[in-house]
Amino acid sequence: MNRVLLQLWLLCFLSIFGGCAARPPHEAGPFQPGELVELVRRDPTIRLDIRYATTHNFMGRVLYPQARAFLQRPAAEALVRVNAELKPLGYCLLVFDGYRPWRITKQMWDHTPADKKEFVADPKKGSRHNRGCAVDLSLWDIAANKEVPMPGEYDEMSPRSYAAYAGGTTEQRARRDLLRSTMERNGFTVLPAEWWHYDYQDWKSYPIQDVPFNQL
Repeated sequence: MNRVLLQLWLLCFLSIFGGCAARPPHEAGPFQPGELVELVRRDPTIRLDIRYATTHNFMGRVLYPQARAFLQRPAAEALVRVNAELKPLGYCLLVFDGYRPWRITKQMWDHTPADKKEFVADPKKGSRHNRGCAVDLSLWDIAANKEVPMPGEYDEMSPRSYAAYAGGTTEQRARRDLLRSTMERNGFTVLPAEWWHYDYQDWKSYPIQDVPFNQL
């Protein structure tokens, strides 16, 4: 059995048998009914690079059995508008992650050293990814057919990830700021510690979820 297949088997095992050991935090609500929709079904021109469906991530192992991205419908529709605004400028969106089951947030927290936990969500509070209202993304250069360089790499746990980081090149900062201004016009707010992480304005209206992708 190769490494990827073994990781997928372990992921399925943990999904079935590991859920009894840890559960999402209880929330009183009330919450509005959610509707997680798949991004590429709303706009096929949004590009995906779902790192957690591969070993190319800070955990170094497969966390998602499928390379898919979901958001609550209003957030997904807002992201489609962002993508449309960027196209005349020569860019489209490159999405790394959207909705994330709570159990994956728990695995990330347990794996991350104490001095790096500012870059991961505390499972006791839940993540906005767990609510389907957070998206990790960057820009894709349509003409060059490649990802746009930013001051820091996705999921890099260093000051280069800060939204206000003053390093990098002038062009890198300009592209990062273009992404930010376009997202903010459409109801998203950047996470100060991560230039790629954006929360949709209504995230508090939705509950923490732990539904696997294959059940959506």
